Amino acid sequence: MIKNREGVRKAAAVAGLLLLGVYTVFQTMAFFKGAYALSSLIKDSLLVGITAGTFYLLHKRSVYTQVSDEQYQLATLINSMPDFICFKDGAGKWVAVNDFGRELYHLKGIDYRGKTDAELGELVPFFQAAFLHCISSDEEAWRKKEKVRMEEAFEIPNGEVKTFDVIKVPVFFDDGSRKALITIGRDITQQKLAEALLIKKEKLSVVGELAAGIAHEIRNPLTSIKGFVQLMKETDRSAVGYANIMLDELERINGIVSEMLLLSKPESEHFRVFSLTEAAKYVMSLTSHEALLKNIDFLYDEQTNNASVSSVYGNKNHLIQVLLNVFKNAIEAMDKPGNIYITIKTAQDEHIFIEVRDEGVGISKDRLEHIGEPFFTLKEKGMGLGLTISSKIIHDHHGTLQIESEQKKGTIVKIRLPLYVEDTAVFASK
Repeated sequence: MIKNREGVRKAAAVAGLLLLGVYTVFQTMAFFKGAYALSSLIKDSLLVGITAGTFYLLHKRSVYTQVSDEQYQLATLINSMPDFICFKDGAGKWVAVNDFGRELYHLKGIDYRGKTDAELGELVPFFQAAFLHCISSDEEAWRKKEKVRMEEAFEIPNGEVKTFDVIKVPVFFDDGSRKALITIGRDITQQKLAEALLIKKEKLSVVGELAAGIAHEIRNPLTSIKGFVQLMKETDRSAVGYANIMLDELERINGIVSEMLLLSKPESEHFRVFSLTEAAKYVMSLTSHEALLKNIDFLYDEQTNNASVSSVYGNKNHLIQVLLNVFKNAIEAMDKPGNIYITIKTAQDEHIFIEVRDEGVGISKDRLEHIGEPFFTLKEKGMGLGLTISSKIIHDHHGTLQIESEQKKGTIVKIRLPLYVEDTAVFASK
């Protein structure tokens, strides 16, 4: 229907021009009898033709102007954006790039259209490595056939390293062939610097807290030792009881220092493959006597097929230390006889879960928020490093440790670790 209207308009315009020519001829031949009447008829027809033709030409110009204005506004908007925006065709050739991109890659004065990243790398050698990297990241977007997001960093001529948050969107024809690739990159250099400074500040803050805690914990036994030494000096005699107390306090200092060293030194070189269910059963046997004294029973539920599907890759002694800490906490949290429920199960995402649930007094919400912080403890004689160290050990094993608790209902400790992948001494990637 639209094509028919377009044809009518064109025909009307042509007819109008022809009639204008005929009208001119007849005006010059007005001396012929009856010529005026004919020319009047032609004049009326001419007005219709010219009107239709003019309308058609004005309509075409209006549509063209509208499209042109929209394209201009869009181009102005894209060029004014402080982000890198680039359009490539299905063959990886540059079609268009905004002003920010031309300035970033020093492409002003260079005819970039129709050139690949490799060809642009030869024209602007400084960015050759960056352009070649774009080829591989473009291929990733094409291969996945969906939007991909990544961070890309490269050096610019003034020596500054720029980091961009890049989104690449592939576009395909109906038959699945490559049509175009749209790349949008946002400069996040300052954001990354701010994050680095924030992390550094947090580390310094943690170091300060640890230093204050260590000073406090070590000062107490040192005060005791100093007091007994002064007492022995004043009385000019030695006492076995004093010596034993001093040795205990020295051992306490040694324990604090050892635990702090464990926090600071990764020991991944001691990682081996072992059964986590066997480690849990071993810890149960170690703590069974203490549980028996308080009339507490361990209720064990294993939801795995065999030992091979419960194997993990890690430091067995350290994970036993974590389980020992969790089991002892569960026992100490119970002030009356009851049960401690221990569940071990594997999941389809190649992880194994250990859940320890007690029927103890529970932890209040405000205290639960501080659980795991260095030197924060709910025990009268505790140092507040047990859960901090346990969390670090689990983190070093690419796992997670979660604590849920409610007062008068008990506490649940959930540990999640990656299963050992057969024939490879690596963690599950999921």
